[in-house]
Amino acid sequence: MPGHIDLQVHTEIDLDTRIGQLRALPVRLGDGKRGILLVHSRDAEIDPYVRMFFFPTDTNHLRLIDTDGNTLWDRDMGRGTVPGIWFFPVFAFDLDGDDVDEIYLIGNRDPAHPLSHFDYCLERLDVRTGETVSQTPVSDPRDCQDMSRTFRYFILGGHVRGEPVLVTAQGTYGAMALQGWRPDMSLRWEHQTDGTGPRGSHMCAVADLRGNGVDGVMWGERYIEFDTGTQVFCADGDTYTGHSDIVQPVLDRATGRWGLHTCRESSGTPRVVFFDDAGRRLWGDLEHGHMDTGWAAHTGPGGEPVVFAARIDEKRRSAEGERRRGVEEFTYSAFSGKRVDLPFSAYTTIPVDLNGDGIHEFVRGYFEGDGTVLDAYGNAVGNVGGLVGMASKFLDHPGEQILSYSEDGIVRIWVDRNAVDTSVAARRYAHPFYCANQRLTACGYNLFNLGGL
Repeated sequence: MPGHIDLQVHTEIDLDTRIGQLRALPVRLGDGKRGILLVHSRDAEIDPYVRMFFFPTDTNHLRLIDTDGNTLWDRDMGRGTVPGIWFFPVFAFDLDGDDVDEIYLIGNRDPAHPLSHFDYCLERLDVRTGETVSQTPVSDPRDCQDMSRTFRYFILGGHVRGEPVLVTAQGTYGAMALQGWRPDMSLRWEHQTDGTGPRGSHMCAVADLRGNGVDGVMWGERYIEFDTGTQVFCADGDTYTGHSDIVQPVLDRATGRWGLHTCRESSGTPRVVFFDDAGRRLWGDLEHGHMDTGWAAHTGPGGEPVVFAARIDEKRRSAEGERRRGVEEFTYSAFSGKRVDLPFSAYTTIPVDLNGDGIHEFVRGYFEGDGTVLDAYGNAVGNVGGLVGMASKFLDHPGEQILSYSEDGIVRIWVDRNAVDTSVAARRYAHPFYCANQRLTACGYNLFNLGGL
């Protein structure tokens, strides 16, 4: 069994540049080799909302490293793409079935005009070299909208009875569109909403909720399967017209059934709602406020599933970064809705099972986080020295790992030297949900996805 957490640096790399934003995702290089793709810029996260948008001073940079920190290739994406997760999603996926990932991103065929979304495309890179292999037009079927509604791009993927399907998507707040792609980059299906009912969310978890071998995406409260692009259900579809920040699948380990934790950012009541795996409401709480973020984790005695939601008064984003004011925290037993008290403040935390015992620890790794690592009881067990770009099992080492970064350009990978993977943890790492969602950390607010499993 795991012992006392001994948090140590496994790998350190100096990017030799200031880091204002960084995302990371694991990639498969073939022959059992693994790598990590870093997506970074000197600029802080740039948001398309006009009160948060600022003109970039830097570009998007891609750097592929091996697990020892050696750089395999480095690429500057140029002025044609805006440094921000909603403008420039990046996804690693093996669409052609050769056991080697490809890199997919939203590129621009007219780089002299970075906001010319008419020329945006699905760009594919060779993971071994970083070179562009193809640029596939993505004809956004939505009518012209304002900046905040237009520049909301996602890339994700899953499987239909073992067959890979790549998915692109556009939108969050109004009309939304999704496309499914075959390995030859031909369209498999298209799905579009008319802007009524529940909108999108800022994360896009991929899950096989029906257990039939067909993955789907929680696009807001809508579950859209990947075989034909059909909407299976729309939770609260007759009553809710806002959008959620978080829509997080949560597994009941005792029954094997999924639930859905939602934190609603705008309009409608209640603000925190939990559904079963068919979109039926199980419970709800809170009648007002901006629910800005949240997570699910297996924590506390026995590793029971707990969900967290944060309510805020104000959020600001600028060239200096992100800040929130008036944060209130709410935590619940996931399937009953009973309020629970955690022995620590959950705001800025990301669930991560460092020691491999199947119960989550937490790292203060986003927004105003200071890098402190807490055990399930709120005891500080270390500090990763910055914010977090990835928290999952991406090394051949027991437990999960943390990839952190600091403004001075230092990227570190942290491990628990005493970690031992229990049978609970091993089942979790092998679960299709885990394999699908640990790749989504560079597309949407998906750092919290794995805590629900």
